[in-house]
Amino acid sequence: MEYIAADADIAPVAALIAEPARAAILTALLGGRALAAGELARMAGVSAATASAHLARLLDGGLVDVVRQGRHRYYRLAGHEIAEVLEALARVGTRPPVRSLRQSRQARLLEEARTCYDHLAGRAGVGLLDGLKRGGHFDGHGLTGSGESLMSRLGVDVARARRSRRLFAPECLDWTERRAHLGGALGAAVTEALFERGWLRRVSVPRAVIVTDAGREGLAELFGSKELTSGTPVT
Repeated sequence: MEYIAADADIAPVAALIAEPARAAILTALLGGRALAAGELARMAGVSAATASAHLARLLDGGLVDVVRQGRHRYYRLAGHEIAEVLEALARVGTRPPVRSLRQSRQARLLEEARTCYDHLAGRAGVGLLDGLKRGGHFDGHGLTGSGESLMSRLGVDVARARRSRRLFAPECLDWTERRAHLGGALGAAVTEALFERGWLRRVSVPRAVIVTDAGREGLAELFGSKELTSGTPVT
């Protein structure tokens, strides 16, 4: 029997992601922050020794990197490509049932606003892209002239984002909203600017963020509309 040559051997990568504890570890790292092995063990619901074994396999497979600070080791996704794979899997996977008030709150926070590795996702992320399109700042070809000006007001270095080796401003299908948010180098730069201004703030739930009061006011002023930030604040 003759086999057809494959473009890439995806089976080893798929096998690494498929194990439930490793999938939980990778999902925890989708927030874009480097986390310690002990914290990842707690999030995955496994022992420290088990988490260390899984992290070693993920390191060998090139899915995570390790950052050393003194005697401490922190783990993060190896790059935005890994995050894109995980987000794509989330879109086709089924959502786990909510069985407690705590899980319900966590799900609500993630749906409202979260980081998709390094860019804004959830309702807030979808609303941001909708606002850019509605204001004529973003079209099928990317940023318009007014969009370039708006990014400058926000403090985004568009030229630097364009020089990135990743896609500049792709539309990323949001796995909870089933509509697009802004991804790529521009999405990451915009999200970084929102954090620096204090318009976004991280919360205790991994990956979840909230749009602060200052952020709601600033975004409404920037876009000339309160529609973008009309959701109920979650604290």
